[in-house]
Amino acid sequence: MELVLATKNPGKIREMRKMLDLPGLTVLTHRDFDEWPELEETGETLEENAVIKAETVRDHFGLIALADDSGLLVDALDGRPGVHSSRYAGPQGDAELNMDRLLAELDGVPSPERSARFSCVIAIALPAGELQVTRAECEGSILTVREGSRGFGYDPVFCPKGFDCSMAELSLEEKNSISHRGKALRAARILLESML
Repeated sequence: MELVLATKNPGKIREMRKMLDLPGLTVLTHRDFDEWPELEETGETLEENAVIKAETVRDHFGLIALADDSGLLVDALDGRPGVHSSRYAGPQGDAELNMDRLLAELDGVPSPERSARFSCVIAIALPAGELQVTRAECEGSILTVREGSRGFGYDPVFCPKGFDCSMAELSLEEKNSISHRGKALRAARILLESML
């Protein structure tokens, strides 16, 4: 069975490939195709964006497609950046600028009020039109400075609950065991195993 990952993000591809390593499942990425559809993120929610991306790739290639949309929800910012997490500092999607904006907006906010969570929605679009959706969250808080060099996105400024380091200081195995995407991918893996 072939599955196309509806993302060009190398960090996401690395995590997804590791979590979806199943006998009988061939995981394809944008690098396996000569052309790639434009993946719009025009939804108002994480779920809408994940579904749009999965259905776009499925419709383009006629294969099972898996897409995720993830966001960082910060309580002191009324849930921002949320669905706009990847483009928080502008349409260029620059992770460093996104973190700069986030840290500036939280400047002066004391540690007990810096609670946040990563949320992930994964959509699996099947050629017959069926759609499967999984969701998961990872609770934590926002640090005052960047820590660590692993991971991507907001990982250097996010401290998962129960840890005293940033997500970017964890190994890929540690991160996948607690992260929003890791949890959602485990649920997606169970769905895919049932199809094999």
